Amino acid sequence: MADIIEVATREFAEKGLAGARIDVIAEAMRTSKRMIYYYFGSKEGLYIRVLEEAYRHIRAIEAGLHLEDLPPEDALRRLVAFTVDYQLANPDFIRLVMTENIHRGEYLKQSKEIQRLNVPAIEGLRSVYERGVADGVFRPGIDPVDLHMSISALSFFNTANRHTFALIFKRDLESPAAIVARRESIVEMVVRFVRR
Repeated sequence: MADIIEVATREFAEKGLAGARIDVIAEAMRTSKRMIYYYFGSKEGLYIRVLEEAYRHIRAIEAGLHLEDLPPEDALRRLVAFTVDYQLANPDFIRLVMTENIHRGEYLKQSKEIQRLNVPAIEGLRSVYERGVADGVFRPGIDPVDLHMSISALSFFNTANRHTFALIFKRDLESPAAIVARRESIVEMVVRFVRR
């Protein structure tokens, strides 16, 4: 099943829900459409599982960052840098999220797992932020969900729009130096926003 999800991830990321074809996934897996429907119920059921696995993957890596072992500002810097790097290295994740937003969250709404998968991300950030407030490093009054949204927005846009920005502004945004500079800029923006 993991192999089916991997192939389906590429298909849904490349073509969206409407354009993805179960027969293409079945052919790549050397299995039948009937077997895929047996495991996942429908094309939409497979798509939901792909979304869940995409979120499960990023959240599992986040859990291994050991943010609780670092001073608050260092922990926040590590989390933001990780988010920027992860999203840049995983454009399929970005495409899947964009597709689901086109559908206004219709399929994630059907997931029994998605809330449980994402609560640890907010709780981890909340813990870092509250430690920073308690230490007098971060200013009080910031909602952790809003902070998470800001981190995600900067990281997401950095990946989703790099091709158009590179073209419009005639910049090489994929050179190692440009990637490092942009990551550091995003980290610094977030830290300065929360710093006391």
